[in-house]
Amino acid sequence: MSRESRAAQPARTLMVQGTASDVGKSLLVTALCRILREDGYSVAPFKSQNMSLNSYVTWDGKEIGRAQGMQADACGILATTDMNPILLKPKKDMVSQVIVHGKPLGDYEARTYREEVLAEAGPIVRDALRRLRGEFDVVVLEGAGSPAEINLKDRDIVNMRAAAWADAPVVLAADIDRGGVFASIVGTLELLEPEERARVCGFVINKFRGDVSLLQPGLDWLEARTGKPVLGVVPYLADVGLEDEDSLSLDQAIRAEAGSAAYSSRGTDALDIAVVRLPHLSNFTDLDPLRAEPDAAVRFVSRPEQWGEPDAVIVPGSKNTVDDLLWLRASGLAERLETHRRQGGRIVGLCGGYEMFGETLRDPDRTESDRVELAGFGWFPFDVRFSAEKRTVRADGNVALPGLPTAYPVAGYEIHTGIVEWRPERAAPDRGWPSEPSAEAVRPFRLSESRLDVGLAAAEREAEEGCASADGRIWGTFLHGVLHNDDFRRAWLNGLRASKGWATMDGGVRFNERREAAFARLAAHVRQHVDVSRLKAIAGLAADRTESEGVVE
Repeated sequence: MSRESRAAQPARTLMVQGTASDVGKSLLVTALCRILREDGYSVAPFKSQNMSLNSYVTWDGKEIGRAQGMQADACGILATTDMNPILLKPKKDMVSQVIVHGKPLGDYEARTYREEVLAEAGPIVRDALRRLRGEFDVVVLEGAGSPAEINLKDRDIVNMRAAAWADAPVVLAADIDRGGVFASIVGTLELLEPEERARVCGFVINKFRGDVSLLQPGLDWLEARTGKPVLGVVPYLADVGLEDEDSLSLDQAIRAEAGSAAYSSRGTDALDIAVVRLPHLSNFTDLDPLRAEPDAAVRFVSRPEQWGEPDAVIVPGSKNTVDDLLWLRASGLAERLETHRRQGGRIVGLCGGYEMFGETLRDPDRTESDRVELAGFGWFPFDVRFSAEKRTVRADGNVALPGLPTAYPVAGYEIHTGIVEWRPERAAPDRGWPSEPSAEAVRPFRLSESRLDVGLAAAEREAEEGCASADGRIWGTFLHGVLHNDDFRRAWLNGLRASKGWATMDGGVRFNERREAAFARLAAHVRQHVDVSRLKAIAGLAADRTESEGVVE
């Protein structure tokens, strides 16, 4: 369809809402986005408000929910803030950082956000949706939680009110794995207003295990009771291979993975990689490539008795670095980390974890916590000062980590308010530093901002980043996604293998190829079990875009 045709006729819309949180809405939207793309449509995802600590940085250095970034990837398009104009990132109990069109608006308590921000959010959401509908053939919307949260409906911007703004038919998804699926569907409908109930075009029952013929009497009853069709029963799909959006999903996935035969079969010939399970863990998708590697057994530790004898320890990102560092000390894990370091162990810090490795964390404006100053681990010669301004940018470059055979190209993104203030004169020889530290010895990353519109000369864009001990055993970086870079990740793992006297491994996982295959597998799975033709008809779409009116080849 030409741009002129789209302007005259906005994109068709379809919305997936759920009977509860974590029923599989995000993956269903991802699958529908990929299916429509496969069928020739230009398609974009949309979620007006998302709550997640696992965010995504867009091409122009803005922050949105991870799920919408993943869905944009499934569509084969660049993610923009119009796909998730409002993002909430929890910082502590009842307080979240509110991000509007990719930039922080401020920290708000739940009541204040509801009374002050939500009251003004409608135009933001409608404008973003209008722009998307002017650029694509189809927009697939995702709801949040349940549309039947009575206490929240008067300020709703993400479920039925968003559906009305988009004039979108709604597919109601329910998770049969948690039980009570028929009650959850019927109960949700009963709590909707008549005009909202009329928007529901049918149901998808998700995460089914067993013989679907045994479910058929219930499906027949549901259709007779509601007058609405069951559009599909989607069997549970193990090991989807796509990222989780929140820590609840992560914890469930870790428990399932730890009990699986595939995980157990890694046995004693797998590298033991312990990840500190911080209370405010964020951007944990950094770890997904390691979890996919056949020779890496990744486990999360939250108590000293879980420590064991890891080959490497990762301190991941944090939404509240100061509080998580205090927790490490109170829990006894800080002592375990220090002992591991003194015994020559290998430790990696990612973003918030990296910030903890410095001498001092300073927060003069109390943007991070209520503490003005806190001592770090003191492993690296820098202080961290927290700023009110958040740095969000995509970057690429090279990393020359001590102990690895060569420099490796890397790409990723930064999301942080901490500013490193380098203090090389405080380097201590007993911490593995050379007597006269140089930038080359301790700053292993050479990166440049890779925003498409950065508008800076190459020399202005480039910067040294990260820090490493002289022997490369301890290193850290602000660069999220550094372990998604296959050659660097394999070289680091092979360094761990060599330290144990094991042979190195060639190849390993090619993570981006694996992720693309996961999109295709998920789409094929949903296409097989959902009446996609009927869904297209409900949304006003032809079976194939080439059959649509106004198509310009």
